[in-house]
Amino acid sequence: MPNVEYTQDGFVATITINRPEALNALNRDVLAGLDEAVRRAEVERPRVVLLTGAGERAFVAGADIAEMATMSPDEGRRFSETGNAVFRRLERLPMPTIAVIHGFALGGGCELALACDIRLASTKAQFGQPEVSLGITPGFGGTQRLPRLVGVGIAKELIFAGRNIDAARALAIGLVNAVYPPDELRAAAERLAGDIASRAPIAVRAAKAAIDLGGATDLDAGLALEARFFGSTCGTADQREGMAAFTAKRKPAPYEDK
Repeated sequence: MPNVEYTQDGFVATITINRPEALNALNRDVLAGLDEAVRRAEVERPRVVLLTGAGERAFVAGADIAEMATMSPDEGRRFSETGNAVFRRLERLPMPTIAVIHGFALGGGCELALACDIRLASTKAQFGQPEVSLGITPGFGGTQRLPRLVGVGIAKELIFAGRNIDAARALAIGLVNAVYPPDELRAAAERLAGDIASRAPIAVRAAKAAIDLGGATDLDAGLALEARFFGSTCGTADQREGMAAFTAKRKPAPYEDK
């Protein structure tokens, strides 16, 4: 995967979009590499996945305009479907995903961050859905995930005007979880990933599934889902150790994912 790197350190995997000469722009090859990396995470099952971009200027600056410029309507639809399928696979990973965002996260880059569970940004990060200024609409989930995250009115403002926003504004509207100085961003992401990885992994995955599936239904159905997932965590070795440690007022032994 020359344009996408997959590495793992302990329980934390990192997927890096590695096309810095093009500001990590998403073309067909990058999408194929990202799909392969996500499939690898499905198989290797790290407890947390970090997603970032190579270089200092961009997380992902967007989809590759040079590749899109001559697309016919059918080609454009297929390109959108391909990107959406890859991003949906990322979104459906059972373990938490954290976007580590420095520099530009525009268009497809913003949409890629939206497909992650948590977004951490550098103070130098820039976000936006500028597609209408290029004569197109967002095509990798921006019209669907952005309003669900920040509200319909703000999403329409950002998409209709095609304006970029800085990290402070992104934090204020709930687009990102936290903002850090550039030289502190990666360490902050690794600390958060480490905290998550140290928790009972069965419970973390069940909590993610309950949130994601429950958010797509009504409250009563969501509560029924929660009860089902809660029940699935009872009787596990992780649950027994966690509660025994609490009762004994000690730290739990490392969780074993069983």
